[in-house]
Amino acid sequence: MSENLSEQLSLLPDYLSHHLALALSALAIGIVVCLPLAVIVTRVKALQWPTLTFASIMQTIPGIALLALMVPLLGQIGFLPALIALFLYSLLPILRNTVTGILEVDKDMTEAARGIGMTSLQSLLRVELPLASPVIIAGIRTATVWVVGAATLSTPVGAKSLGNFIFSGLQTQNQTAVLVGSVAAALLAISLDQLIRLFEIAATRRSRPLALVAGIALVILIGCGLSPMIKSAISADQRPTVVIGAKPFTEQYILAELMSGLLEEAGFRAEVKPGMGSTILFDALANGEVDCYIDYSGTIWANHMKRDDVLPSDSLLQLMTAWLKENHDITCLGALGFNNTYALALPEIIAEAKGIVTVGDLAPHSAQMVMGSDYEFFGRPEWVSLRDLYDLRFRELKSMDHSLMYAAVAEDEVDVIAAYSTDGYIAAYKLRVLEDPKQALPPYDAALLLSPQAAKDKRLALALRSLIGSINNDAMRSANKAVDLDNVSIGRAAKSLRAEIEKRK
Repeated sequence: MSENLSEQLSLLPDYLSHHLALALSALAIGIVVCLPLAVIVTRVKALQWPTLTFASIMQTIPGIALLALMVPLLGQIGFLPALIALFLYSLLPILRNTVTGILEVDKDMTEAARGIGMTSLQSLLRVELPLASPVIIAGIRTATVWVVGAATLSTPVGAKSLGNFIFSGLQTQNQTAVLVGSVAAALLAISLDQLIRLFEIAATRRSRPLALVAGIALVILIGCGLSPMIKSAISADQRPTVVIGAKPFTEQYILAELMSGLLEEAGFRAEVKPGMGSTILFDALANGEVDCYIDYSGTIWANHMKRDDVLPSDSLLQLMTAWLKENHDITCLGALGFNNTYALALPEIIAEAKGIVTVGDLAPHSAQMVMGSDYEFFGRPEWVSLRDLYDLRFRELKSMDHSLMYAAVAEDEVDVIAAYSTDGYIAAYKLRVLEDPKQALPPYDAALLLSPQAAKDKRLALALRSLIGSINNDAMRSANKAVDLDNVSIGRAAKSLRAEIEKRK
């Protein structure tokens, strides 16, 4: 536990720094945009309803959906899509409170201002905004808490944040990581909220000393929080950077860590972008925002090549490799040696009682059963093929986090799950993996992909080539089990897997 906690805390300064930079940037843009916009809205009444309605609509869109929408709209991952999504998320409280604050200023005060000869601008700056400032600052406080919380969702779009703790912790059942990320995000939100509250009190009391104290404290907090990022920028690492992508499950985190170690030893600076969805990650590789990652032949075959036929593993890999190069200039360096296919699984005791060995045996019972899967499976072509070929008609389909599926089937919340064949959970939860005699599911050989630019770097390819053909199903399943069930850290699991690879040479 202490080793795990130490490992998580060592990551905290970097994650916190990026989280703070992202949240503050979004808030700063929100304030700069909303304050003048609110003034215009109070002067031009016809703009009030559409402007506030737009801000309200942005607020009703779930944060993670708003973040995900920015990636295809901007055609890139990372800081920018997260920044724009969080800016849109900050609009409503700042805009609404500013409009409300200005409109609720006592009319006698504004008339008195005009009576002594003030222009409209002078009245705004000297009377309306000062009187409305407590309400405006209250809106900024609300926006701050919302944006700091929503910034934890930026991990799946490739932006580093405290969400890295939470997403990786959920996938690997590392409660320490989840706790560190959650507590850090909460403390950051509370600290910023209370400091902005001091500005609110200062505005209400017209107290400049209190505003000065609040300003100094805020500068100190921001300076300390951003110092790791500033220090990193000043002492810039001169090594070439390789960006490694990873999907949101244990196996991908281990493989990304393994690749990171190999590249660091070869003289590169490795940067891992974890927790990204299949489509986002593939597009990021094609446009060079990610340099390399491990994908699965079945995913490329069905999702990107739109093929629904099933070929032998070697033939599929060969066609996939040629298609990737021809259509996206992506290089498939080769297969790692294990096949992590989707497979339907259910408790052994139930399978034995009902005589279920194959997916075909499951079909007659499916109408009384609930099936669970990860977020992607029910939207994939393979599921449609599997469902129609075997006439599966489950009573209910439930999508959930991959790490929660096994607990769900063990607690009878679902009857069948779409498991990954290399999961360490399968044996631990005494599940029977059903055979697929009609081959509805394609093979899922893990393959190492390089972006068009990365493929030109022979030193990079050489550093990763040792992984090709070096990991079998047992080795990968053992590494996954170590993290998921034995509470081994991802770093240690990657080192053990590396040692296993070296031993096989």
